[in-house]
Amino acid sequence: MRLCLIASKPTDSVIQGFLPAAARLGLEVVLVTDKPEEHERARARSRLLPRPGCPRPRARRDRDGQLGDGRNGDGHDHEVPPVRYVGCDVWDARELIGAIAGLPAPHAIVSNSDHLQTQTALAAEYFGLPGKDWRSALRAKNKSLMRRRLAEAGLEHVAAAEIRDAGGPPPDGLRYPVVLKPAEGVASEDVVLVTSPAELAEQSARILARRPGEKLLAEEYLPGELRTLETLTDGKTTWVLGGFRTTLSPLPFFIEERLTWAAPVPGTAREHVLGALGALGSGFGACHTEYVDGVQGPVLVEVNDRLIGDHCDFVLSDLLGVDLFELVLRVHLGEPLPPEPPARRGTRGWGDSRSGDTGWGDPRSGGTGHAVIDYVVADRSGVLASVPPAGPRLLPEQDVLLSYQSLRTAGDRIDVTHTNRDYLGVITAIGPDATAVERALAAARTRESWLVTGSRP
Repeated sequence: MRLCLIASKPTDSVIQGFLPAAARLGLEVVLVTDKPEEHERARARSRLLPRPGCPRPRARRDRDGQLGDGRNGDGHDHEVPPVRYVGCDVWDARELIGAIAGLPAPHAIVSNSDHLQTQTALAAEYFGLPGKDWRSALRAKNKSLMRRRLAEAGLEHVAAAEIRDAGGPPPDGLRYPVVLKPAEGVASEDVVLVTSPAELAEQSARILARRPGEKLLAEEYLPGELRTLETLTDGKTTWVLGGFRTTLSPLPFFIEERLTWAAPVPGTAREHVLGALGALGSGFGACHTEYVDGVQGPVLVEVNDRLIGDHCDFVLSDLLGVDLFELVLRVHLGEPLPPEPPARRGTRGWGDSRSGDTGWGDPRSGGTGHAVIDYVVADRSGVLASVPPAGPRLLPEQDVLLSYQSLRTAGDRIDVTHTNRDYLGVITAIGPDATAVERALAAARTRESWLVTGSRP
C-alpha cells in the first residue's frame, strides 16, 4: 500500500514518528514537500539521535555516565524505510493534486502540518480517499473563521476583531485587555497581550511590518487555566485520549513552558470541546485542541488538526502504550477504530524490565500515570555555549522514565523571540505518580546545564 506524506519543514513528528510508523505498517512512502533536501538531511541526522519522548533506557552507562552508544539512546535501531521524495509547492492545492496525480495511486494522503491541512484535505477528497473535511480544516487554521462559526452555533461568544491595516481606527466592541495574534499563526509567534487601543495600534503596526499582507486577530483575554484535549476519530468513533494542563510564561507573552498530564478530563470541558469540534466539522483523524477553563467555563483558544506537537506526541504514545503515529495512518487508510481505546498493557511500572508494560495511561479512564513535558526556555540572547547530551537517563526512581532532547546545539546564536522558538531543549518524564515524576524532573534541572554567554563580536 502507498502513503503520500505531505510536509514542508522537517519535524521530529514526521522524521521519527510517521516515517518509522509507515515502515512498521509496510507502506510504500512518497514524501511530497517543498523542502526535499532538508528532509533528506534531517533523516540522516535522526539516525544518530535518540527517539523523542520517554524511551526505555539501556541498563548501562558509557564512560561519561550517559546512556546509549551514540547511535540511538533508546537501544533500538530506528526503522529507516525507503522514501521517495517529490518536490512540489505543497502550499498550493492545485500543485499538490497535480504532483500526486503523476504518482502511482496512493491509498492514503496525510499531513501533520498546521499549515497544510486544507491542501491535504482537498487532495484526499480529489482522489476519493479518507481525510478531513477541507472546510473544517480551514476553520481550524483560520481563527477568525473558527470564532465566527462557534458564535453562529451559539456555543461561544468571544469578542474579537480582524485587523488588516495598522493605520486604521481601533476596532469597536473589544473589551481590554485583548490578545493580539496572527489569524493563522503558530508557535506563539507574535502573540501578545495588549491593554489599550493605543497599545493595540502600536503592536499591530510592529507585527504587520514583519508580516505584510497578513491578517491579525484581536480577541478578549480569557483568564483561566489553559488545557488541551487530544482526540482521534475515524469519522464515526471518537477516542478522547486525555489532556494536559499548560503552564505559560509571564504575560504579556504566551510561551508554553510546561505541559502536565491532567486526567481525567473534566466532564463539562470534555463535552463542550467535543461539541465545539462537531460544530466546526472537525470529525476525522487526529486533533489537538487548546481551551481555557475559566470563570466563563471552557472556551476554545485554537484547534490544531494534527497530533499534539513539540515532542508531546511521543510522550503521549509512551504514556498510553499505543503508537499514535501508526493509529493516525491506519485511520487515513480507512481502518475503523475499535469502539474503545486499548487498555494499557501490564500492571507493573516502566522501571521493571520483567514487565510487559508499555504505558502508564489508560485512554478509557483518562490515564492512571503522570507525565510532564518541561521546556528549557532561553531567558537571554547570546551564544549557547553548552548543552547536555541527548537521550534517556538512568534514574534512582526505577518507575520513572526521563529523557532529554536538545532543540539547539552548542554554538548556536540565540535571539529571544518570546515564542516557542526560544526552546533550547525539552525534558520529558513519565511515571506512576506526580511525586516521583516531579522529583526526577527537579533533579534533572539541577544536574544539567544550559549556558548562554555574551553576544558574538
